[in-house]
Amino acid sequence: MQLYGRKLWGSMLIEPQLDWYGMAYDFVPVGDLLAAPEARAQILPLNPVGQIPILVLDSGVVMTESAAMTLHLADLAGSDDLVPGPQAAERAAFLRWLTFLVATLYPAYFYGDDPARFVADEAARPAFRAATDAHLQRMFRIVDAAAGTPWFLGEGLSALDIFVCCMTRWRPGRDWFAAEAPRLHAIALRADSHPRLLPAWQRNLAP
Repeated sequence: MQLYGRKLWGSMLIEPQLDWYGMAYDFVPVGDLLAAPEARAQILPLNPVGQIPILVLDSGVVMTESAAMTLHLADLAGSDDLVPGPQAAERAAFLRWLTFLVATLYPAYFYGDDPARFVADEAARPAFRAATDAHLQRMFRIVDAAAGTPWFLGEGLSALDIFVCCMTRWRPGRDWFAAEAPRLHAIALRADSHPRLLPAWQRNLAP
């Protein structure tokens, strides 16, 4: 398989899952999609939306959307380690919050990362960015209120904890989570040091 990505971007959600399942893949680095037109040109043939991660399966099938990859990799692995199985009591909550993270929170990053894509008036862009950041914080508080302990679903680690660990490294940043979303912050710290996740974090945090 090939995983198209960039350090600390959305591909960081998928790398630790591939590692966890012991699946072989090549990491294909992508430039800064917000600043480099050539980076967008590199991936547009694979994803017309121009976003990463992109996962090209052994069969040549192209997958986008991190939630879809999460479910598919669990199926390929025949494992319920990171995705509760259909009969698991935690399955409904897992699907609910996985979808919430990617459908409600992810768009706030997409719109706020580069307001110029959506707001023609340059003077109005700071207010637009501030509004998307405020929305992001409100939504994270909702997720925090739903989070369990020691992991999001309770006793067992799941892919939700990987998502939380990654997303708390994005804005509004770990200090904000420590103060305003302490359950998510605690999950992130616990996942930071998990031995089976650590190699992926080290690759993304390396200079």
